[in-house]
Amino acid sequence: MRTIDLAQPLRRGMPQSPNHPPFRMALERRHGDLLRPDGGSAANEIIVMGGHVGTHVDALAHVSQDGLLYGGLRPADISDHLGFDALGIDTFEPYVGRALLLDVAAVHGVPVLPAGYEITPGDLERAAAGLEPRPGDVLLIGTGWSRHWADATAFIGRERGVPGPGEAAGRWLAGHRPRAVGGETIAFEHLAPGQGHATLPVHRILLVESGVNIVETMKLGELLDSGVREFTLVLNPLPVVGATGAPVRPLALLPDPGPAPGAPAPPAPPGGSAATDGPRTDGGDRS
Repeated sequence: MRTIDLAQPLRRGMPQSPNHPPFRMALERRHGDLLRPDGGSAANEIIVMGGHVGTHVDALAHVSQDGLLYGGLRPADISDHLGFDALGIDTFEPYVGRALLLDVAAVHGVPVLPAGYEITPGDLERAAAGLEPRPGDVLLIGTGWSRHWADATAFIGRERGVPGPGEAAGRWLAGHRPRAVGGETIAFEHLAPGQGHATLPVHRILLVESGVNIVETMKLGELLDSGVREFTLVLNPLPVVGATGAPVRPLALLPDPGPAPGAPAPPAPPGGSAATDGPRTDGGDRS
């Protein structure tokens, strides 16, 4: 079994939405600030961040439309300044199950989709060729955009836009009734050049209308390069009570590909070979 980490590293100055508090970490205590009688010491830190910074999961409480949340709930009825009593990220049941990678970049024969490209239902149909999305799966959209992570200006895409599903593609996704969807960009969905987060119709379709969680800012480069499109996904965001989102470290569990064609057979175990140690099926004996 091969494990691929799908989370971006958390660090000061990393790319993020301007709508959320930035990530900050500082050592609160350094080694030597306090010494125990036996000479021992310890260091620790303080971390401040928003729930929608870095690789994270959007809770259903994150977005409302015309004053209503998923299920027709009114925010004022289920929340106060301490958070949400319902639809918060703490209500997300940990997921270990089937996931599909819809590699739209590969459909277009490029490692990274162009800035501002709007993914269509046709793109998703082509990326899903040979796969069978089932209700309850997690569907990940491959744009290649996480390859821009080291360039914050390009990754955020304020001027040139960001690739992602448009409204019609959002309805395609919702129509397959996934447990969650995920992608490599800050907002998951298409951002037109110069528009930023002015409107987010795919968030409305998924979170408010369909009850589908969204995973954003995933690191999918290694998974895209693997060529694997169906795998087991571990998805378990921090259960921050009442929060509208929380950090997550998704893990893709890929099956062992086995030996390459023409590779030599593995060595026999000590004390004998598989041919002599196993039961005989030809009626003979081992004398």
